[in-house]
Amino acid sequence: MKKTFVLLLVLVMLVGMVALSGCSSNSQPNASASAGAADADTSAEQEELRVGMECNYAPFNWTQTDDSNNAVEISSGGYAGGYDVEIAKRIAEGLGRKLVIVKTEWDGLPPALTSGKIDAIIAGMSPTEDRKVTIDFTDNYYTSELVMVVKKDSQYVNATSLADFSGAKITGQLNTFHYSVIPQIPDVNQQTAMETFPAMIVALESGSIDGYVSERPGAVSAMESNPNLTFVEFAEGDGFEASSDDVAVAVGIAKGQEDLVAAINKILAEISEEERQEIMNTAVKNQPVSE
Repeated sequence: MKKTFVLLLVLVMLVGMVALSGCSSNSQPNASASAGAADADTSAEQEELRVGMECNYAPFNWTQTDDSNNAVEISSGGYAGGYDVEIAKRIAEGLGRKLVIVKTEWDGLPPALTSGKIDAIIAGMSPTEDRKVTIDFTDNYYTSELVMVVKKDSQYVNATSLADFSGAKITGQLNTFHYSVIPQIPDVNQQTAMETFPAMIVALESGSIDGYVSERPGAVSAMESNPNLTFVEFAEGDGFEASSDDVAVAVGIAKGQEDLVAAINKILAEISEEERQEIMNTAVKNQPVSE
């Protein structure tokens, strides 16, 4: 009887050990799977910041074939570099989001933003009153001045005022305030607006136009890449009249996202004016020679 009791006790203990072993082995893979799922969720959690830009407006933004100088891959292929890209990097990092560059034609930027295709426009865009009707803007992230790009052997190379361009064939980029200020030139021969700055450079070099209106960084960029070009700067009171918004650039955000605008403004406020100029100087230096 005693032996039977001992055998039963041993049997019960063995069954208990097997059961505990089974529970332990079953719980371990589940814990591991849960940890793996958590890791996967963490890696997938980072939201994208889809930024639209032309990738064709050096030194603000351009397209290149590789990731040199910390260029960012474009969603449709190639890589984007330039001042706008560097600002976009800082904004994305500050927001904790993954930067995605969406190459978009200039005219297509506002519709892409309002339709939700992109989250922000960072493309050297000025926060003009007309644009503010449909788009909200952050604080400025760069401020420039208007100049006139001409050929070095042009009769206009020594111009000092708008009056010196009387009768000249002048143009600007389509749907920009650059084009809208041209009538300020007395008796100007205003030409049809062009879609891109490279197109205006080609027209200028061929003699189809005598000059085009640009912001100073864009003019410096054109001169660096095209040795036969230069630009005319105007003394105060002798050049184009433009509002402070017209000569500034800001980030465009879809209406109704005040929190996002405020968050970006906070990030921009941490970039000093000196640092912004350094970023622009580096962009001019790094731009592709073909621009």
